[in-house]
Amino acid sequence: MQIYDHPTFHMACQQFDLVADHLQMPESDRDRVKYPKRAMVVTLPIHCDDGSTKVYTGYRVQHHLSLGPTKGGLRYHPDVMLGEVAALSMWMSWKCALMGLPYGGAKGGVACDPHKMSQTELERLTRRYTQEMIPFIGPQVDIMAPDMGTNERVMAWMMDTYSVHVGSSVPGIVTGKPLVIGGSQGRREATGRGVAYLINRVTDTLGMDISKCTVAVQGYGNVGSITALSLARYGAKITAITDAFGGVHNPRGVDLRRLDEHVAKHWTVKGFPEADPISNEQLLVLPCDILVPAAMERQITETNAAKIKCRILAEGANGPTTPEADRILDQRGDVFVIPDILCNAGGVIVSYFEWVQDLQSFFWGETEVTDKLFRILEGAYTQVLALSRKQNISMRTAALCVGIKRVQEAKQMRGLFP
Repeated sequence: MQIYDHPTFHMACQQFDLVADHLQMPESDRDRVKYPKRAMVVTLPIHCDDGSTKVYTGYRVQHHLSLGPTKGGLRYHPDVMLGEVAALSMWMSWKCALMGLPYGGAKGGVACDPHKMSQTELERLTRRYTQEMIPFIGPQVDIMAPDMGTNERVMAWMMDTYSVHVGSSVPGIVTGKPLVIGGSQGRREATGRGVAYLINRVTDTLGMDISKCTVAVQGYGNVGSITALSLARYGAKITAITDAFGGVHNPRGVDLRRLDEHVAKHWTVKGFPEADPISNEQLLVLPCDILVPAAMERQITETNAAKIKCRILAEGANGPTTPEADRILDQRGDVFVIPDILCNAGGVIVSYFEWVQDLQSFFWGETEVTDKLFRILEGAYTQVLALSRKQNISMRTAALCVGIKRVQEAKQMRGLFP
């Protein structure tokens, strides 16, 4: 599949191949389960505020529809490419299957820098992207959600564009949208809350006292910030935080309330006066009990895996650890990895809740949403941990085994048409 040539796609394929070998998956099933069903590349011309016209490139990859409609986020980032989007759609497939959700995986992206665009330009870009995708999306076909560089306002524009096209309000076309137009309580906080919940469960499993744990968080967007806040409420001490522009370190603990005030003014944690500067590279090898990579993929590699000094590695981001780094961590045996398709699944779980609520026009309170979220995460964590111990395999391999096996079984049961 040369069209997907990208390091992140090769990484996802490596992970799949290792698990397929472990499962002794027949050759006749492998390519069918591995490769995406459908990929779209679109050009997106928009009028800019200065009167010029600029053309962007947009992508959407739908991995499989064997368990139901596809589900996945839309990211706006300068480095978005088709291969990266394809890999993210694969991980979303395994994640949804692991959680028992009736979805296949999907992912979308537009190669742009949202920080350099005005609100009106972002709205034009979003509406144009949605218009180009209309033949391939729908509440029973493909449902989008926010990802890096997008937010609930972007989802509102997408919902409106699709609804105008079909002639009626269709809130189920996206998730992660504002409450006033059919969003769900607890959706924005879901991924970070889920990461923190699983970290707390792992500290119980390992016999650690979370109130005595130190935490380093790479990435202070929606996932990283909510994770840090939730862990602080559990009693953990957040000692280091970074984002794309820099970072801060205070061994006595970072005051998150004051940090959030700083971020609201400066759009970055860099320069926060109550801590020392630190780089992303330094944060990843900082001594701590819990390390949370919650930024981009491929951050922990063969060059720094041996230097990591944490007890728990909680993958808030998608694909932050390469297969080469996985082998090093497995050989070390002193780092408990909560793999991405388990660790950051809270977002898609509550997106599923939002979709269900939209379909039935009956909405739940935040307590009910959070309780249901933790129940699903608990079931998945217990299953993956048991399989890891029973077969003496890593947590990542165990999680992928569960997810990939469910997709394989669904395709076998449905058969091949025609």
